[in-house]
Amino acid sequence: MSVTVRVPAKVNVQLAVGAARPDGFHDLANVFLAVSLHDEVTATPADELRITCSGPDAAQVPLDRTNLAARAAELLAARYGLEPRVHLHIAKDIPVAGGMAGGSADGAAALLACDALWGTGASRAELLEICAELGSDVPFSLVGGAALGTGRGEVLTPLPTGGTFHWVFAMADGGLSTPAVFREFDRLAAGTDVPVPEASEALLAALAAGDGAALAGALVNDLQPAALSLRPQLAATLDAGLGAGALAALVSGSGPTTAFLAADPESAEKIAASLLASGTCRTARTATSPAPGATVL
Repeated sequence: MSVTVRVPAKVNVQLAVGAARPDGFHDLANVFLAVSLHDEVTATPADELRITCSGPDAAQVPLDRTNLAARAAELLAARYGLEPRVHLHIAKDIPVAGGMAGGSADGAAALLACDALWGTGASRAELLEICAELGSDVPFSLVGGAALGTGRGEVLTPLPTGGTFHWVFAMADGGLSTPAVFREFDRLAAGTDVPVPEASEALLAALAAGDGAALAGALVNDLQPAALSLRPQLAATLDAGLGAGALAALVSGSGPTTAFLAADPESAEKIAASLLASGTCRTARTATSPAPGATVL
């Protein structure tokens, strides 16, 4: 017997970042949107905890206890007095270290798969508690759809969406370390008065109305200057997408994946083709949002 869970990538349509807290984290107003790029995690009984991975960039995925999928299995097993004897296979399609929460998605998927495989019967609240322990982005991977993340991003408020949004994601060569991007944010912000992060009312209204043009005018990522400081070549990718007709462009989360909002499916395909032809990215993928959270198949 095995259990497979499909889990979506995310894009941050607003990432407002506050000053560094004493614990090293930052308060956020983080508007998450789940998108239709997915990983699948399959849990199968085994003699010991084992991780395998296939798909694009699989060689970059850690197969030891640092993988959030492994940590998820260990935390759930410990809570219910079980041994985490499970083989977790990750079928990877979300970019690795790309600012789209691929590792977090795998943690949420493994948690849901192990819960189903072991019949632990954990409540939704318990699963979300374990997700928050795993990392700031993991709870949203479980929930999906659209949500505002506050605190360090783990406290979620679901948000209404009034339609489908069309995206293109351009994958860069190599990853960007999220902690390194936050350190660069702190360096760039040194000596300035960093405002308390708040969700944009215009952005929330655009999501609720399903208005792509209005959403394009409200997209913002406070980590983008830091990501561009560390990887200046991303500016050429952003320019290429805008030149191809994207309504808006931004770095996704901590990067280096860049996200482009398109008016419709045809525009998205055209933008993806232009980005590939520009030579400024490794691959370009189209997707839609919102998408459901982690789901047992």
